[in-house]
This record gives sequence, structure tokens and C-alpha cells, in this order.
Amino acid sequence: MTKILVLTVLIACFIAVWPGNTDRDVAVAQGREAVVITRIFTGQDGLAHAEDIQLNLNARGATDMFKATGAEFSVRPPTIGANPQNTAATDANAPGWHTGPARQLVITLSGNSEVEVSAGVHVAAGPGHINLIEDTTGKGHITRNFGPEDRIALTIPPADGVVIEGIKKPRTL
Repeated sequence: MTKILVLTVLIACFIAVWPGNTDRDVAVAQGREAVVITRIFTGQDGLAHAEDIQLNLNARGATDMFKATGAEFSVRPPTIGANPQNTAATDANAPGWHTGPARQLVITLSGNSEVEVSAGVHVAAGPGHINLIEDTTGKGHITRNFGPEDRIALTIPPADGVVIEGIKKPRTL
């Protein structure tokens, strides 16, 4: 009789405690900060556009591993005359518009910059910001590095066929 009573109490305690831990674990997982990258791509109109992608994360809070073809660190000086308060659209014939040399992730490690795409959309990039540059054709974008310090960036070209998945949200003015 005592063994049955002890076993019943243990099972009741387990049932009472287990859902509480599950709820806490779910709350912790939901409280994690999302990982968002900004994709710069060429639209059907031949112009560069931007969208944010909230990456799909697994139970460990990480994306699936993807293959890359290399990595490059670079130091980029401030762009002469760049002003972070200027949010006006740049003239379509102004110098500085360029396409990405290849599909690449550009991660700002220090410093500040922006990428301007069509319709005057400015994408700010401070430390920790990740851009996925895919506008390798068309009109391209303008990159401005803001001072006074240099911008340090890490560039990682994904291998062919790598798909970056997540919830997409267009960037607009």
C-alpha cells in the first residue's frame, strides 16, 4: 500500500511540474531575438529592391548550416560627402550606382553605412547588420559608408544553390 501511495504521489508531482517547465521553455524560445537579414535584389523592373527576411531557426536558435565559397574581411573608408540624415532619393543618373560583384552576405562588424535602392529606400547597416546582396544585374544600388571611423565588413559568398529561407517583408519608404 505504501509503495502504491509513493508511486502515485511521484506521478502526481511529475504531472504537476512537467507542464510548468514546458511553458517556461516555450516562453524562453519565444523571447529570443529574431535573426533578420536584408536582401537586396533585382526586381522585374530591373531596379534594386530591399526586403527583410526573418530567418527560420531550429530549436537551438540557429539556422541550418549552409556552404560558402570563402570569406573576406575589408576595411571601407567613409564615403566623401555621405550624410546619414539625407534620406532623399538619389538621381537615377548620379554616379555611384553599381551592382553587386556576386551573390554575397555582407556583415557589418563595426562602423555604419547604408545601401540605397530604387524609390529612395535607404537600408541602414550598423554593427551586426547582415545584407544579402543579390542585385548582380540591372541598375544596382548605392553604398555609403558613414564616418568618422572606417567600416569593417565580413563578406561571405554562399555556394551555388544555397537558399536563405524565412519570413519576407518588403522594405518601403
